[in-house]
Amino acid sequence: MIELSRTQDEEVGDGTTSVIVLAGEMLHVAEAFIDKNYHPTVICRAYNKALEDAIAVLDKLAMPIDVKDRSMMLGLVKSCIGTKFTSQFGDLIADLAIDATTTVGVDLGQGLREVDIKKYIKLEKVPGGQLEDSKVLKGVMISKDVVVPGKMRRKIVNPRIILLDCPLEYKKGENQTNAELVREEDWAILLKMEEEYIENLCAQILKFKPDLVITEKGLSDLACHYFGKAGVSAIRRLRKTDNNRVAKACGAVIVNRPDELQESDVGTGAGLFEVKKIGDEFFAFIVDCKDPKACTVLLRGASKDLLNEVERNLQDAMSVARNIIKNPKLVPGGGATELTVSASLRQKSSSVEGIEKWPYEAAAVAFEAIPRTLAQNCGVNVIRTMTALQGKHANEENAWIGIDGNTGAVADMKEQKIWDAYNVKAQTFKTAIEAACMLLRIDDIVSGIKKKQAPGAGQGPSKPKVETEADADGEQILPD
Repeated sequence: MIELSRTQDEEVGDGTTSVIVLAGEMLHVAEAFIDKNYHPTVICRAYNKALEDAIAVLDKLAMPIDVKDRSMMLGLVKSCIGTKFTSQFGDLIADLAIDATTTVGVDLGQGLREVDIKKYIKLEKVPGGQLEDSKVLKGVMISKDVVVPGKMRRKIVNPRIILLDCPLEYKKGENQTNAELVREEDWAILLKMEEEYIENLCAQILKFKPDLVITEKGLSDLACHYFGKAGVSAIRRLRKTDNNRVAKACGAVIVNRPDELQESDVGTGAGLFEVKKIGDEFFAFIVDCKDPKACTVLLRGASKDLLNEVERNLQDAMSVARNIIKNPKLVPGGGATELTVSASLRQKSSSVEGIEKWPYEAAAVAFEAIPRTLAQNCGVNVIRTMTALQGKHANEENAWIGIDGNTGAVADMKEQKIWDAYNVKAQTFKTAIEAACMLLRIDDIVSGIKKKQAPGAGQGPSKPKVETEADADGEQILPD
């Protein structure tokens, strides 16, 4: 069951609790049928049929939206993170999430957009300052300084950036290498060869007139000297993931060998390279990029704990924004969707033939677990609220009637602007029902774990019992 939540989180980033609640309820209603000797396969068949019909109802309910309408997107993301800690900061988190996801969105053609949150959006948490100082950078920020701060420039406008994936130092032997030198001059020749090797490497790079060289591996002092002389700033030992982000932001290509460099590999998309000191640490900013496909969200806040909480909320908000960009359809929140699905399944259950009718009906009832839990969390009279909601949905007068999470009142979700992304709901239903079916099919569990031995029953020598004075009054009399 815990695995379900994880899957849901990775797939759509929201609705983790709903999955558990729904799957638990599905299993709960199935229990009655198992007791009556229904075969689990029959129940699973009915559940799968219910799932198909539920998704069909969702498709009918869903309402398409325009992703470019910013105020609409803001409202959506806000309604999805309204219950979280950061809702007290107003639009801040929602703004950050929308900016970040629209930046890294890539068009795949045919109206599809791919948004990779994990790879190309980095959240940098820097304690200090206020939450309001948080912003989405039009580029990338890395917690590195230039290699030789005194010599190299810390601020470059419109830098030419070269990204490398190889060390700029003399190749060392794989294992211990012994070189036996007979004459003293040979030693000088050896050193000269090393210097020439590095000089050649640097010359190959410098002929492209870069302003900034970033490598994932080491950078020797000699190479630093050559770069410093040419007025080139260098950063070394950068993480691969960060390097990929820099490449996406400034349009450079990561090169494996300096002799393979081409003009097209140089990144010229960045508007500014700057090293700033925030707190005690230096951070390198590569910002003002023309069309960045990666970005960094800089989070500021009073303490680490606060930042961690904000990061989690932002992650959720970005997932919501991503879902909407990927599939711009909405369904009502506040339990309205589940109630509509439940009401339509109940009507359809009369047309289901044979023994599967009853589990199908039970699945319809199980969907009501979500609005019921919402009502419980609001602290209102659950039975009355549920009856009112069921009545409204049974007449099919308005599919958007649900529960307002703050007051517990029965309200129209369209007016309250309480929405859910279509992706999230569909994924929740699929994951929950498929998991319930999987668990139902398990007949017996054979446990291979050894039972814990009773204390004292082990083969090891038991400790000698030390008796205290308090035991002296017992049956065992202390030996003389």
